[in-house]
Parts: sequence; structure tokens; C-alpha cells
Amino acid sequence: MSAPRFSVVMCSIAPWKFAQASACYARILAGVPFEIIGIHNALSLAEGYNQGLCQCRGDIVIFSHDDVLFLDHAFARKIGERMQGWDVLGFVGSSRAVYPMWFAANWPHLHGAVCHWSRLQPGALSFMIYGMNGWPVTSDIRLLDGLCMIARRDVAAAVGFDSDTFDSWHLYDCDFSLAASRAGYRIGVCCDIPYIHASASVQTTGSVYGSNAYMKYVDRFIAKYPEEKFSEYRAEPLQGACFVVYDHHTLARLWNETTFRRATLATARRDAGERAARNSAAFAAEPS
Repeated sequence: MSAPRFSVVMCSIAPWKFAQASACYARILAGVPFEIIGIHNALSLAEGYNQGLCQCRGDIVIFSHDDVLFLDHAFARKIGERMQGWDVLGFVGSSRAVYPMWFAANWPHLHGAVCHWSRLQPGALSFMIYGMNGWPVTSDIRLLDGLCMIARRDVAAAVGFDSDTFDSWHLYDCDFSLAASRAGYRIGVCCDIPYIHASASVQTTGSVYGSNAYMKYVDRFIAKYPEEKFSEYRAEPLQGACFVVYDHHTLARLWNETTFRRATLATARRDAGERAARNSAAFAAEPS
């Protein structure tokens, strides 16, 4: 059986980021047919991804941010094999859609991991494991983070990106993954492929999730999916296990099944302890 053809679609307005990410994809896709399509004039990520989808010729389409760097040289083989049984894959997401943010469901519904460079510790990498219920792929995912989403081209074309509703940079990813899930497509999170998301957005713009600009798209998302009956969002610390490393070789070694299982178990125990403490406090507060 011939190797599948990959298409990488990236929206980017920073030439150096696009060049760096393109070099990374050329390295990890070496040996299989691939193309890289850069979209440099999109008004939104949904619009840009639709442009790329119309241009691409690959069997498997990688919708990627321009600041994601993968460290796994088996990337092409793993993804090629998995896309024979999966329709959409991501790298971090949620198995429940309780609110129009993938991380809103929190434990035990968050799966996968992400590694960011640390703004607070220059030279350090912050590796956060949210959890897993299957290795190497966690199944039954409903919402994905858009740092990198991979889909069979026919599935991506059938679902599409809603550039009319999400005409900026917010919630296009949750919309695409939820629409795919509701259509019955099989969505998973890959847990065994190490990568670095070289973005400081989660560290510098935490207030964006409560901004008027962001909430406009939350309202649009809720209006689009009234059947989901989203609950009110409660800001809570994200639960997971965080490791700080100082080079990508250490990160690649640490990114393994044993680490994920131990991190998932530790988070489960911590969550159980916190729940017990809250219940105890509530009981103590009851009048005798």
C-alpha cells in the first residue's frame, strides 16, 4: 500500500515562523509525499483553513499553527497508520463539551499534553500533562485545541470551517471538532507525539477569555449549538501534572506512556483529595 500524501496548511503573517515550522514539517514528513501550503492574507483562521483546503491535494490534511514544532521522527508513520481508523486527530482536548472552551470541562475530561516555552523561566519548557484514558490515542474527544488538528481531507471538506460565524481567531477549533463529533466522526488525541507550542498566549493573555472580543464568539458558539445546553463557565485552575525541563532531548525522553500514566494517576488522586476536603468543609459548616 502506498504512503498517504500529506498536506500541511498554515496561516502565518510572520515569515520567520512560517520558515521554521515549514522546516520542521519537511523534516518529520521526509520519505512520504507532502506539500506545505502557506496562507498569508486570511482575515481569520477559519477563512485561511478553508482556502488551504481548497488548494490541497493530500489524503491527510494537517491544519497547523506556525509556532508548533514536533520532535517525533516517526510522526508520518504514526499519523498515516492512525488515519486509517480515525477521522480527526489533535494533541490536546476534551471529551466533554460543557462550555465553548476545550479546557472548561477540566478533570477528568481533559486529555493529552502540551509543552510551552516558559515566559516566567527563560530557557525553560513547561510540559503539562492533562491526562489520558488510552495510549497512544485517547478516544471520544469532542473539543480540540487548534494548535494542530489533523483530518482526512474528505472529512475536513465535509465538516468545513465556519468562517461566517467565526470570522476572527477564536473558537474556530472547538467549532470544527464539535461539528465533526456531532456528525459522527471519530476524534482522538495523540498522547505519544512530543512537540513544543512556542506560544506565550496562554501565559500573557489570560484575560482574553473574559474579553468582549472573545465573549462575542462564545455567544455565537452557544447560539449555534443550543442542543448542547452549555453551563455557565467557572474559572478554575487547570488540573494536571506540570514538569519543567530545559532542553528538547529531556522533553522527548520524558514524553512516554509511563509518565502519562503516573501523571494521570497523580491528578486523579489530587482531585479526589480536593473533593474530600470540600465535602468535609461543607459537612463541618452544617449546623448541629
